[in-house]
Amino acid sequence: MVTSLAVGYAMAGALGIPAMIGMMVGGMMGLMSAFAVAENTWQRLTRAILWMPFPYASVLWLAAELHDDRRLEIGLMVGALALTFFLARFGQLYLLTGMMLFNGLMVGMMANIPAGMSGKALLVALVSAAAVLVTRLLLCYPMPREDLLRTQRAFVVEARRVADSAIEALDPDADQERAVRRMTRALRRLNITTVTIDGRLAQPEVAADPDMAELLHRHLFDAELALRGIGRAVQDLTGLAVPPRLREALVVGLVVARDTPLGSAQGLRPAAEIIRRQADAVPNDPGAGQAEAVEPAYRVAQLLDSLAGSLSHWLALGWSSPQSPAKVPFQPTVALERDRPAGSAAATRRVLAAGTGTSWRRVVPFVRAPLHAGIAAAIVCPITDAIDPHRFYWGLVGVMITLFGTNTTHERLRKFGHRMTGTVVGAVIGIALLHLVGHGHVYVMLTIIVAGLTLGAWGMQRAYAFWVVGLVVALVQLYGLTTPDAGMDHLLGERLLDNGLGILIATACAALIFPLSGRRITREAERGYVSAVDDLVSQLALRWEDPDAPVRLRGAARAVDSALFQVVSLVRPLVRMPLGVRGRDADNRTALLTTATGHARALAAAADIDIDLAPRQAERFTRITTVLTGSLRALERALATGEPEESWQRVSPLVRELKAELDMAPSGPRAERIRTALRELAALDDSLAGYAERCGLTVRSAPPQSVVSSPMERRTQALVAEWGTRRAPRGAAALERSATVPAIAGPGTPATETASPEHVLPTSPPAIRATPSGGVTVTGSIRCDRHPAGCAGWITVINGRGKRVAAGSVQSGRYRVDGLRPGPHTLIVSASAHAPHAELLSVPSAGGTGRIGHNMWL
Repeated sequence: MVTSLAVGYAMAGALGIPAMIGMMVGGMMGLMSAFAVAENTWQRLTRAILWMPFPYASVLWLAAELHDDRRLEIGLMVGALALTFFLARFGQLYLLTGMMLFNGLMVGMMANIPAGMSGKALLVALVSAAAVLVTRLLLCYPMPREDLLRTQRAFVVEARRVADSAIEALDPDADQERAVRRMTRALRRLNITTVTIDGRLAQPEVAADPDMAELLHRHLFDAELALRGIGRAVQDLTGLAVPPRLREALVVGLVVARDTPLGSAQGLRPAAEIIRRQADAVPNDPGAGQAEAVEPAYRVAQLLDSLAGSLSHWLALGWSSPQSPAKVPFQPTVALERDRPAGSAAATRRVLAAGTGTSWRRVVPFVRAPLHAGIAAAIVCPITDAIDPHRFYWGLVGVMITLFGTNTTHERLRKFGHRMTGTVVGAVIGIALLHLVGHGHVYVMLTIIVAGLTLGAWGMQRAYAFWVVGLVVALVQLYGLTTPDAGMDHLLGERLLDNGLGILIATACAALIFPLSGRRITREAERGYVSAVDDLVSQLALRWEDPDAPVRLRGAARAVDSALFQVVSLVRPLVRMPLGVRGRDADNRTALLTTATGHARALAAAADIDIDLAPRQAERFTRITTVLTGSLRALERALATGEPEESWQRVSPLVRELKAELDMAPSGPRAERIRTALRELAALDDSLAGYAERCGLTVRSAPPQSVVSSPMERRTQALVAEWGTRRAPRGAAALERSATVPAIAGPGTPATETASPEHVLPTSPPAIRATPSGGVTVTGSIRCDRHPAGCAGWITVINGRGKRVAAGSVQSGRYRVDGLRPGPHTLIVSASAHAPHAELLSVPSAGGTGRIGHNMWL
């Protein structure tokens, strides 16, 4: 802004045009460069900034030519605003073009620039844009490595804030409730900063080293997890009687964590050892009730060790990253919107796309926002023109700021409140500064203008009202050049009225023209959250089944984090209502999802190990994950359709049974991580079961083992087993298949455990899901020890009446058959290298799935 205003002022003197026009034209280059141009390479930065003067200056001549035709002038402004929203769908450069066209028309009408001065205005804009580009390249040159180091410092700042709030919480003389609230805010800011950093690592134009990129994400994830764990442990300690020496050791450890320099993160380990020694001494202390503080203290020490390792490795990776911009290891993990964690826009786009898939409604995503803007502007302009013909564009500004960056009525009304509040506060501060400085000190006024815009831009990251305050403070200084003090109150009141009319009319148009229900968007965001958890659980199952699979558990957990942020951004109430009134259910649901997200983070960190469970335990774990993913998909369908017709099957009892069985195994670091993973998986299921119940699903416990649903299925299975045993040649390889079907193995089923272990190989289980046509899709894989890459063959499915209902091929050991109806079927596998193999397949109704495992002979 300093560069653009100074160059605009100098160019005005050199070309002999009014200084105000030069500064308005040049200042617009600086303002739009700061707010609308965010590129990460110098080539793209140059293209965007040097393009701005051409659409801007091209409409200055048009505005001058139409200045005498009021109706056409207003109509052109309305069309330009609608065009801006239309071009926004096609990319950043198109959006910038639309914004510069609208701004050019607005400045041309405001300043009444003569047509003969358009060429000089273009020259001012070009020189100002070139000066802004040079300034940005000199002071803010795109440097991915420095950006990475800057994000690391930002994380350390938030980590120190968490440690400082924990120190205050451990002070026995402090207000415990206030300290806990401060820590909660610090943890929330830490999470937002971490998600933002994770998204900042996703620079698509920069090549990446996948290994280093994955390590960056892993260590960042683990460092945040350790800090959140320390925060929770300290919160637990605030309600306990902590021995003085142990409290002192905890405070010392947290002070070390807060004050340790960036390059000395390993210095946290001695502090953790001090805490352990003091915790070891607590059981010998006769003080009553003090032993309860030992476990949280040990947890703080352990997490300080974990933080030391992850933080030091993460910072070291940043310092050792390549100097060349083309080799900085950025990899996408989460999506950002305007450099902030994504809010309601993604869910809104999905809802809009879901309802516009056919016929003429396909054009709705393209014309919806332009229609909102055009119709609102057409209504606002005559009203504001009647109020003050010279400043009717204030109403257009209200329309524009309302529709940019908002997706629901609540967001628009919240923005209305911020705009009104910020305008009033900014007017009071701006008028006070104007009276203090006076009208004759131009450089002081310019300093206030730049400071107001700078502080407003900084505050916009926290609340939109802060930006409005800074903007109005700057504008009051400009208004003071032409408006007497007695008329300033009237002028600012008029601005407040015009802005408010524009916001309210734009909000009404958005709510009435191709409306999208806020509840539906919220439900879609929650569906996206459930889908992210489903992806995490599926990746967990694959990680434990195939250690070499390209699975990123921490990345999947970060996606759950991002999905939660979207849900929270939508369910925030416009006004916080007192306890007990309508609307608290959304808070309870969000609290359950927040708890589930914490368990998802801990699960991803603990489960990211290679394990070798016994076959029976692996089969039980596979069934647990299958039932859990089935419940998640049932919940996802309920959120998508709004009709909770299915049920949630709790797997936490099965998980705890498996954990109890593993507790008898020898202890060790790997065994402890497996137990932690199972404990977090059970807690995740408990939290989501509570959420599913609030969504209307029936919650029931998953059966401990599969049961036969009908005598017919038992008879069919016996016949198939007898036929398969007769046809199997001696010495043939054995095949183990696990079917995602309700139980069909009854007490009379022949046992197959006599097969030699070397002939029995686990296969990927078939998955059953409903198809849009009403049938059921069965997918699975078939392998044997003679064909590690998978067998090739054919699949035939016969229903209970002996009629063939589906067929398909087996490619690389995998198959898929569609359109099966609920009921008993016989699935026959034919392969050139094996004898035919058949088994019963009981197809349930959608959502009612279970799992069994048995050995079969080919």
